[in-house]
Amino acid sequence: MAMAISRTRRHLLATGPAILLSSAKLVAASPPSPFSHPPRAPSAFVVGAAPRASPFRPDRHLLRAHSAMASSSSSPSPPYKRAKLSDLPSSTKTIGTHSGTFQADEALGVWLLRQVPAYRRSPVVRSRDLKVLDECDIVIDVGGTYDHEKKRYDHHQRGYDERFPPKANGDGTEEERCTKLSASGLVYRHYGREVLGELYPQLKGSDDGGDAGSPELEWVYTRMYDSFLEAIDAIDTGVEPVPPAQEGEEEVALRYKDGTGLSARVGRINPRWNEVDASTGADVDPDARFEVASALCGEDFVSILTKVVEGDLPARSIVEAAVRNRLECDPSGEIVEFASGGLPWKNQLYDLERELKVEVPIKYVLYTDQAGMWRVQCVSVEGKAFENRLGLPQAWRGVRDEDLEKISGIEGSTFCHAAGFIGGNRSREGALEMARAGLRAGGGGGLG
Repeated sequence: MAMAISRTRRHLLATGPAILLSSAKLVAASPPSPFSHPPRAPSAFVVGAAPRASPFRPDRHLLRAHSAMASSSSSPSPPYKRAKLSDLPSSTKTIGTHSGTFQADEALGVWLLRQVPAYRRSPVVRSRDLKVLDECDIVIDVGGTYDHEKKRYDHHQRGYDERFPPKANGDGTEEERCTKLSASGLVYRHYGREVLGELYPQLKGSDDGGDAGSPELEWVYTRMYDSFLEAIDAIDTGVEPVPPAQEGEEEVALRYKDGTGLSARVGRINPRWNEVDASTGADVDPDARFEVASALCGEDFVSILTKVVEGDLPARSIVEAAVRNRLECDPSGEIVEFASGGLPWKNQLYDLERELKVEVPIKYVLYTDQAGMWRVQCVSVEGKAFENRLGLPQAWRGVRDEDLEKISGIEGSTFCHAAGFIGGNRSREGALEMARAGLRAGGGGGLG
């Protein structure tokens, strides 16, 4: 467990004392570490409070590694810059959730709430006593009620079937989400746009911070659910990653199990059934561990959000320009050229084909690599890792340099991968001709 919880997360708990909530009053407690064992509260435990003398600032801890990563980049400054939230005032409102074993959904939900002004660094009450929870300003993952007006966000009650909006398919149809919203999904539904706008103010459509955001905010909002929160929801609500076999089909067995995901890592932060403090012999405090879990969820959220906002979003404008100007690259409309290489383009391309109603699917993209070589890369079938819409000609595959020039008849050809998904040429004209030759060999005009 010591390796699972980093020194920075241990420092997180040492930076601010916890607060014990009894039935009569709030009592200050000494600062815990993840492995220290303060006395049990009479009825509930409030974690993460922010006294004036030593404010609890998880955002400073969460963003440290990402700031260092951004400062080491040699590329130009991104158009979006994450805001500094550590100096903003703390909230006195309390967040309620259940006590005992915790999961990623409520740990993430608490972190998300703490990013918005109404619950900034709010203390957390962990209890299953409804009388205690009734005193909280907002309650998640417990209570048997989902009511946004009353600020109650549970998902365990009978008849509950709240889901994120349907997902767009490649053929223009929509697909219902496989999972119901967990506690974090509900928090994200109602507060996600505000969270994103707090972390990246440039995404806001207006200064009032309302629900109506810019197109960029809406794009990031959906992308974050697709790439991060949906999996948290699915795991918490018991959705298997492999769909059940249909009639006449064989069951698909997993080849291996992955224990590195966020939900699994949060689960390991819970005290073990037989875990005690080596120095005192006392029980491990689960409420202190909950703070570690919540911070871990925030780290992952910020890590993915940074990539989406500072990497994917700026790349989208480049990919969109390439798609709109595809006929200038080649009259077929099946080849696009990017102004620079290395940008994340695949998912962007699929989305833009739908949005711009591209009738003939794009087959190849042209760009330069870090060494200045021109590449021609096949566009894969959406949802498939290794199946291309149209691969490069079979005769080229695995051939290099002069041999490839002779076979292809294209000057400057340097290589074609053995799987036929990418090739190279010393010039733009040569790479474009390789793509055109691929279209001729495959017939063009559709999936190949």
